[in-house]
Amino acid sequence: MGAVRRRLGLVVAIGLTLFTACGVDTPASSPSSPAPPGTTTVLTTLPQPSPTTSAPPSSAPPPTSTRQPKTGKVVVLDPGHNGGNSGKPGEINRQVPAGRGKTKPCNTTGTSTNSGYSEHAFTWDVSQRISQALAAKGIRVVLTRQSDTGVGPCVNERAAIGNDAQADAVVSIHADGSNSAGAHGFHVAYSAPPLNAQQGEPSVKLATALRDGLRAGGFPTSTYLGSNGLAPRADLGGLNLSTRPAALVECGNMRNAAEAAAMASEEGRQQYAAVIAKAIEDYLAGS
Repeated sequence: MGAVRRRLGLVVAIGLTLFTACGVDTPASSPSSPAPPGTTTVLTTLPQPSPTTSAPPSSAPPPTSTRQPKTGKVVVLDPGHNGGNSGKPGEINRQVPAGRGKTKPCNTTGTSTNSGYSEHAFTWDVSQRISQALAAKGIRVVLTRQSDTGVGPCVNERAAIGNDAQADAVVSIHADGSNSAGAHGFHVAYSAPPLNAQQGEPSVKLATALRDGLRAGGFPTSTYLGSNGLAPRADLGGLNLSTRPAALVECGNMRNAAEAAAMASEEGRQQYAAVIAKAIEDYLAGS
């Protein structure tokens, strides 16, 4: 009987040892949140605020499938105009270089819908959405302005931001304000005749990619400016002064009731942003 008890004691001791080993609480390693897949940089002379494109805090780390490699590509987004321009007429009306031996006002206030939704608010919102979409693909994004409450920058300064960043693509976001009867639709402008090699084939290719993307996304081409959605221009300072592939998107006519409604809606702005971001990605993939 003593031998049996000793054997039972040994079995119990082994069982306890095994149970304890399987149930040890090892310190859970807190997975660190991955660095943002792309970065959004704001280049202006104003103080830098907290990044506006950061995702809200989450109680759980994002799945690893959201990690994207950096592509090495740089895109400069230029949201047209600025919210403080109307309050500083002296600043925005001063003459600055506009290329081709010309000068023009530093900037303008932009247009608005008939109900008062401003172009500067539209371009800022859409550019933020495009920025987030591109950064999620590992593309570095630089914005020419940091908020919708500032003044400027001037058109020559906006061009310099793209040049200094050695951007693979510079895309200006605008909306038009034509009162012509029936005027509606988007068009994409590029500098012509070109003043340097980057304003030639690369800019035409970028403009065409943007045109094709918007058209594929269901947006109609302009009925009143350009041809087949493309508009070669010699009078746009930001394009004339660019030494990088550059194009300017007039997303539609804010004085057209249907397009104004789309631009004023969050759903509409998201659709503009999604198709423009995809068009930029398509251009970068082929450049």
